[in-house]
Amino acid sequence: MQARLLLEDGTLFTGKAFGSEGESTGEVVFNTGVTGYQEVLSDPSYCGQIVTMTYPLIGNYGIARDDFESVRPFIHGFVVRQYETVPSNWRAQFTLDHLLKEYGIVGISEIDTRMLTRILRHYGTMKGILTTSNKSIDELKEQLGASSLMTDQVARVSTKSVFGCPGTKERVVLVDFGAKSGIVRDLTKRGCDVVVVPQDSTADQIRRLKPDGVLLSNGPGDPKDVPHAANMIKELLGELPIFGICLGHQLFALAGGADTTKLKFGHRGGNHPVKDLVTGRCYITSQNHGYTVLDESIKGTELEVTHINNNDGTIEGLRHKKYPAFSVQYHPEASPGPFDSSYLFDDFIDMIRQHKQQNPQPPQQAIMRAEAQAAKNAAPKGELTYAQK
Repeated sequence: MQARLLLEDGTLFTGKAFGSEGESTGEVVFNTGVTGYQEVLSDPSYCGQIVTMTYPLIGNYGIARDDFESVRPFIHGFVVRQYETVPSNWRAQFTLDHLLKEYGIVGISEIDTRMLTRILRHYGTMKGILTTSNKSIDELKEQLGASSLMTDQVARVSTKSVFGCPGTKERVVLVDFGAKSGIVRDLTKRGCDVVVVPQDSTADQIRRLKPDGVLLSNGPGDPKDVPHAANMIKELLGELPIFGICLGHQLFALAGGADTTKLKFGHRGGNHPVKDLVTGRCYITSQNHGYTVLDESIKGTELEVTHINNNDGTIEGLRHKKYPAFSVQYHPEASPGPFDSSYLFDDFIDMIRQHKQQNPQPPQQAIMRAEAQAAKNAAPKGELTYAQK
């Protein structure tokens, strides 16, 4: 079956369909990863996007459920040069085509993905419509022009209820803006007691969980579309240790008084070089984001830059000068990509332990006793009523 991809600038790609039949619109982006296509498919940060893989052969090792980064894929379309129909991997449970059909995702192959990538690099990411229908080009153009990009992706992909992944050490509240499973895995393998909460959780709701630290997850879209999250972070700054990843990094910057802007074509792939300004060391990182923190907006805030991107000089890491809080734009949990930066989870746990040593809390029984005494002192004085007697 034929499939077509139409960009908003009028460029048309015609190829071979795989996956589900149908039609979808979204922001057309590209990912430079050589492997890891099923982690890309299941990364909630791609919600609302049509993803192009620059590596030419996709599907060759099939799909294994154990490698998923979320319960289901959220992408709006998948674009590849060559789709391999027969995977060669003992772990494969089914094919890529099977997965896309299961979740109603349209795929297109046999197009020039190099040409598509060059267009996106030169002109920037743009809207596109991917279809297996027989509609005319004019109809597709009209439909694409009338569509708009999503702004509620975080609410779509975030958990709707609180749940826990029990551990015996530090309690970490993970605010789910579209969290990858790799973040939970990295925390639990270090013994953390992880509590995952929805993206619209308030500071008071988080406090009631008695966390030792708060981790702000990755997620899709523009950080300015979730202003309530920045307000929540601002309220918790200085009270609890905070670690932000990807979208969490951008929200941390907004909470600290900085600003964000959209990149021309974003950073998506497992091969992005990042320089640590403290040590001078360069790390190869996994990234997936279309927005960045504005360098000039850091001036006048209590934030300082800790990492930069070696390709374009954009900010890749921040730290608060006064409070125990830091963030990175890339993915230390990888999945897919190199694990060079997994040490950041250890740094976060060390920060939590240091904060607890410097700010010892009284035993819970003492707190409850003080609250009861305060309530008793605040009670009205006088003769007891019959009911009280």
